[in-house]
Amino acid sequence: MFDLIRLRYKHGRQVIPNIRNAKLMETHRGFPVIIESKYGNDNLRDVCPVNAIRINPLSIDLGKCTFCGECEKVSSNNVIKFTNECRLGSTDRNKLIVTSGMSYKDYTNNAVEVRKGIHKMFGRSLKLRQVSAAGCNGCEMELSACSNVNFDMGRFGIDFVASPRHSDGLVITGPVSINMAPALMDAYKSISDPVIVIAVGACAISGGIFQESENLNREFFNEVKVDLYIPGCPPHPITFINAVLDFLGVK
Repeated sequence: MFDLIRLRYKHGRQVIPNIRNAKLMETHRGFPVIIESKYGNDNLRDVCPVNAIRINPLSIDLGKCTFCGECEKVSSNNVIKFTNECRLGSTDRNKLIVTSGMSYKDYTNNAVEVRKGIHKMFGRSLKLRQVSAAGCNGCEMELSACSNVNFDMGRFGIDFVASPRHSDGLVITGPVSINMAPALMDAYKSISDPVIVIAVGACAISGGIFQESENLNREFFNEVKVDLYIPGCPPHPITFINAVLDFLGVK
């Protein structure tokens, strides 16, 4: 017993104390800064594996972007530069498109719109059921890490549960294959209203690198409104937690 107490004391406090202002390492690819005035003849659109880049005007769709960094590598004069800023969640799919001159502050000020009553209903307790709809397990691993001792998502009252019957919302990862489409809809219908729907990662938001596959069935997104989009491939646990807290209106 005393050895366990001594060991726990030596470990110290491992949890990130202020996750709202947590900074990631400089090599982490987060919010991209675009300066179109520096754009020359760089082959940015063709180098993107998921067609996330548009020209005239120059923009990046974070809902498609895998943050591979290839566009940054081929762009001269720092036309595109990925920062390590990680609060990327948005309640509006269109607001995931980053344009030239848009700053990180501009993005975060407008990306998440807090709906009336959400904070009152779920601000202190939010239970989520996660469904992997043919994902590669990258997003799933990061979501699992949200509950570990470092990120400790549970301190905010946010937890993953084993059954949709016990949940307030649905977290979707993966591009949604033909085989997983019925199971995803079943999970959604098993949650009592009101249901919060969160799409996590490029695959869930747009199909990601699988968007042209004939083995996908994304009709779910035509029938069900997504409340929160969290881009990344995969998104960092801090990105996920901050996006949910922003959505809930937690300061």
